[in-house]
Amino acid sequence: MSDDVGAQGNDAKLKRDIGVLAAGFLVLNGVIGAGIFGLPGRLVEQAGILGPWLIVIFGAFIITVAWTFAAIASYFNKTGGPVAYANRAFGPLVGFQTGWLLYIGRVSAIAANINVLFNYAAYLWDAASGEIVRGIMFFIIIGGITVVNVMGIKKAMQVLNVITLFKLIPIILLILLAIPHLTPEGVLPGDLPSFDDSSGLVLLILYAFVGFEGALVTAGETKNPKKTIPRALISGILVITAIYFTVSLTYANVVKDGGGDTPLVEMAEVLIGPVGGVIIIITAIFSILGNAMAIVVAAPRMTFAMAEEGTIPKWFGEVHDQYATPANSIVFLGVLAFLLAISGTFVYLAIASTLARMIAYAICMVSIHNIRKKADLQTRADATKLPGGYIIPAIAFVVCLFAISQSTMQSWIYMFIFVLIGSVLYYLQRRHTGKLQ
Repeated sequence: MSDDVGAQGNDAKLKRDIGVLAAGFLVLNGVIGAGIFGLPGRLVEQAGILGPWLIVIFGAFIITVAWTFAAIASYFNKTGGPVAYANRAFGPLVGFQTGWLLYIGRVSAIAANINVLFNYAAYLWDAASGEIVRGIMFFIIIGGITVVNVMGIKKAMQVLNVITLFKLIPIILLILLAIPHLTPEGVLPGDLPSFDDSSGLVLLILYAFVGFEGALVTAGETKNPKKTIPRALISGILVITAIYFTVSLTYANVVKDGGGDTPLVEMAEVLIGPVGGVIIIITAIFSILGNAMAIVVAAPRMTFAMAEEGTIPKWFGEVHDQYATPANSIVFLGVLAFLLAISGTFVYLAIASTLARMIAYAICMVSIHNIRKKADLQTRADATKLPGGYIIPAIAFVVCLFAISQSTMQSWIYMFIFVLIGSVLYYLQRRHTGKLQ
């Protein structure tokens, strides 16, 4: 059995308007949001000059996860990403639960991101702290992102490309301005620092890299996805690692007594002055907006894929006649994200969202054998190769297990509740369609 035959059903109605650059921007925006504006301070505070180098080390571990995903993605050309992978390897129940867990993580992330966006906006606009103003602006921003996504994947990617430039250019300029401040002792670590919470620091770095799976989900709208998505994943993670590393290293050299809550603002104020801080605050707003936009591009494709697999109502799989987008899934996500954002209940979802995502990653890491086994000979021959057989997926699986093992009991309790709710929804839908397994 192979997915090389092309999209079928409603998936065939989608337009393939995502190229290599746009797919790479999806990876980048899926990972880089608000975290980069706080990560350098935490790293330098806990690990000193060693902190930026830890990013390189653990970025290499994340590459094993991304590389495995790239190999799996090269077997598929339809929408769904991890939903389709788990379904093909282990059946519809596991495919549904994988998509369900990732969807919860994504919908809580966009609600949280919009709230964080206004925390930054409050630095420039006092009224942004007011509940009424926030509610109105939540509606405008989430509604605007939703409408743009309904109006076509090409238009959505054009908006995302512009946002990406607004978020990247100031960060790159900040790095360039900081390079003259680098010193030999400020680049290479001397004595190793003592960590009060080494596992917490490692998790901070690992979690800073998650979110790239959004590019996988849009395979049904990506040009030549079996080649484009693997390239976007690997190059995207390499670029993200380089950005995290250089930002953290230059921060450690420019802000000698670092460790603040807004490290890049502090760094910009040292290099440019007060106006530099304002520029970085605006950059943070664009960065968070780009992350939210990437989520609204990817997350609705999960429910669309689950509808195509028959594990949730077909309503989610309807494609807009004019715009060729999964409009129902997009609107549903927008409404749900808005309700979570104004109510604050996204916090309860966020508690377990990282654990949920790492479990979904782990499921995908072990799915590659079954996917390869079920593919035809030509698809296997064309697929992205993993040197060393299953060594890279094994390392990636261990990375996921480590992150999972660090989760709190509270996260596990919420996770169990999510899985239970998902199981009930799955049972009801399959019973309704007569396909209960």
